[in-house]
Amino acid sequence: MNEENKKVAPEKIAKEAGESLGEKMVKEGEIDIPSQMPLLPVRDIVVFNYMILPLFVGRDKSVQAIDAALNNNRYLLICAQKDEQTEDPGPDDIYQTGTVALIMRMLKMPDGRLKVLVQGISRARIKNFVQTDPLDMVEVEVVKDKEFTEPSSESEALLRAAREQSEKILGLRGIDAAEIMAVLNSVDDPGRLADLVASNLRMKPAEAQKILECEDPLLRLKMVNQQLLKEVEVASMQAKIQNMAKEGMDKAQREYFLREQLKAIRKELGDVSEGGDELDQLRQSLKNAGLPPKVMKEAEKQLQRLENMHPESAESTVVKTYLEWLVDIPWKKKTRDQLDISQAEKILNEDHYDLEKVKERILEYLSVRKLNPKMKGPILCFVGPPGVGKTSLGQSIARSLNRKFVRMSLGGMRDEAEIRGHRRTYIGSMPGRIIQGIKDAGSVNPVFMLDEIDKVGTDFRGDPSSALLEVLDPEQNSTFTDHYLNVPYDLSKVMFICTANILDTIPSALLDRMEVIRIPGYTEQEKVKIARKYLLPRQISENGLNRRNVHITDAVVRTIIRDYTREAGLRNLEREIGSVCRKVARQVAEGKKGPFRISRKGLEKMLGVPKFQKEDREKELPPGVAVGLAWTPYGGEILHVEVSLIPGKGKLILTGQMGEVMKESAQAALSYARSRASKLGFDEDLLDKRDIHIHVPAGATPKDGPSAGVTMVSALVSALADKPLPNDVCMTGEITLRGRIMPVGGIKEKILAAVSSDIRTVIFPESNKRDFGEVPADLRRNIEARPVENIDEIWPVLGIKI
Repeated sequence: MNEENKKVAPEKIAKEAGESLGEKMVKEGEIDIPSQMPLLPVRDIVVFNYMILPLFVGRDKSVQAIDAALNNNRYLLICAQKDEQTEDPGPDDIYQTGTVALIMRMLKMPDGRLKVLVQGISRARIKNFVQTDPLDMVEVEVVKDKEFTEPSSESEALLRAAREQSEKILGLRGIDAAEIMAVLNSVDDPGRLADLVASNLRMKPAEAQKILECEDPLLRLKMVNQQLLKEVEVASMQAKIQNMAKEGMDKAQREYFLREQLKAIRKELGDVSEGGDELDQLRQSLKNAGLPPKVMKEAEKQLQRLENMHPESAESTVVKTYLEWLVDIPWKKKTRDQLDISQAEKILNEDHYDLEKVKERILEYLSVRKLNPKMKGPILCFVGPPGVGKTSLGQSIARSLNRKFVRMSLGGMRDEAEIRGHRRTYIGSMPGRIIQGIKDAGSVNPVFMLDEIDKVGTDFRGDPSSALLEVLDPEQNSTFTDHYLNVPYDLSKVMFICTANILDTIPSALLDRMEVIRIPGYTEQEKVKIARKYLLPRQISENGLNRRNVHITDAVVRTIIRDYTREAGLRNLEREIGSVCRKVARQVAEGKKGPFRISRKGLEKMLGVPKFQKEDREKELPPGVAVGLAWTPYGGEILHVEVSLIPGKGKLILTGQMGEVMKESAQAALSYARSRASKLGFDEDLLDKRDIHIHVPAGATPKDGPSAGVTMVSALVSALADKPLPNDVCMTGEITLRGRIMPVGGIKEKILAAVSSDIRTVIFPESNKRDFGEVPADLRRNIEARPVENIDEIWPVLGIKI
């Protein structure tokens, strides 16, 4: 149960300030405030003298107090509660000073509550409680203001300040102040004016109570003036905020009406082409873009939404940007393919040396394209070590096809939205990089290179490699749907080319969609030719030289390759050649005249001490040493495998940072030697009395793979038989426990390494005989190839009798 109250509106201040019923009673001598009267506690309000307000009474004690006052002399004491949450306040829960009020009217409400209209008569203070049940009866003492004498300058200043501040507040609130100010100007009593203004101020009950308890009229008016200053500040800020909001609305409405009028004027003048309506221009651009029917339907729908939106709204910008993307993306525009096969072959040969398989595949595509113009674009994947020209090969393909070239790096990509785009509900959303690349190309059939596809990552934002499944499938990508566009886009005319260093990290489902073309590392002979044809001319030109000033022989280039680079590609070789050219450029800039001939001796002064040293063939091999062949990402190398027998109990010791597969090859070699001990001509018990130590030099370099199995068996048999092996014979192949020699990889690179080390005979698996055909014919004539199927076939070649 609570009391609700309603303050009298400011327009009624005049009525309150006028002659009230209480004043009439005072003038006529009818007022006689009794010493005892009912108490009415109220919440969240303080009643002042001459204040007229309605109260809604619902608590039992309060209803009893109203009834008692009406049955007696209509007087009661109204006091404010200290805590408005208290339901049944006691003597300590209410302020001791209140206002004696006269009940002017009472009305019973349908819900049982009473609505009473009261008017403040005089301040009063509770002396003591006479009764607390069923209602509160109190003994009161009337509080009279201190006597106000003649007006002073201070009282006049306070009166003026109160009137001026009141007028300012009324003006800020937009209230007609003429009638109210006439009444306020007619009140010259400070106490009366303070009560009148305070009764209509929005104050907290505690602050209003302090004003009510003040008996000095001037001091009370000062307190009211302080509250007026606060109210003026709050009202000023409120008015400022309202004006700002109104100005913003007025500006937007004004611009809207002006824009509509401008549209009507242009329409009336027929002036749409010059400057024209922006929406009409956008509609015309969509018609000219050649959108498919389904896409055009979506575009018209979004354009209709845009027409019904306010131009300054955020959603309008989003829709407009979306439509502009639809206009900018090519839907029908494409470049015409260069279908002259001989011209395309000429371009490929100009840009790249060798790479016959890749060139042949591109020419096959062009041939089929010429016979069947509707064929879908292939998905090629170039796999090879860094620096072999995978990316530049894509540019050459685009040039030979007369198509636009787009490159997109996938290295480190972890967000699926990079491929499929962001939905338009997100702030700053945009299409994926596939659609962005198509837009940059400006045609529907570019050569699109997806670089470093083996380095795509995955995290909580999705798996980009899974999003590529649709992109790289010729049967599905004709209806590729970007999340931003949300309409199908045809990617079937795009020629996608992927590059990778390894295939192990590419998901099998994605790898299945691509045609893999392996690009091996370049041999030394190939590097020399590429340097002579491409790298040297480019570096001479970039460093401001000319070919007449600089002379570098093939022997010098070969020295750079052997002693200063170790790579499968060409990047470091080009850097070293560029370094030589810069040294020459400095001499030219200093005024020295050429021509400058670079010798092998002068190379060390320019490039410093050689960074790498190739392992040379030894002149004579001691027993237990065999020459093997290894393949690295930088090309082929010869490898010496050493076996030493030391007193022990048949323990096998392996050193040289071997991998797990290489260690298993050593175990297999030992098992084979044990099983053929008698046939190979050494004591079988010898293996039980000796520890066998197998070591592969260059111990700081990790080594792995099964191809050293044959070499280990040969070195082990040489040590056990105490017979040296010839130094001009090298070998490679995987060994089984039965003595079979299994095929291995990198045959071409290994044989080239043997040729460069002046090896005369190479033993390799019979199954790799087809790989021997890849070795250039002029080099094949310099070496004797010995393909074998079983380990027993190598002993006659090595000079070991069995």
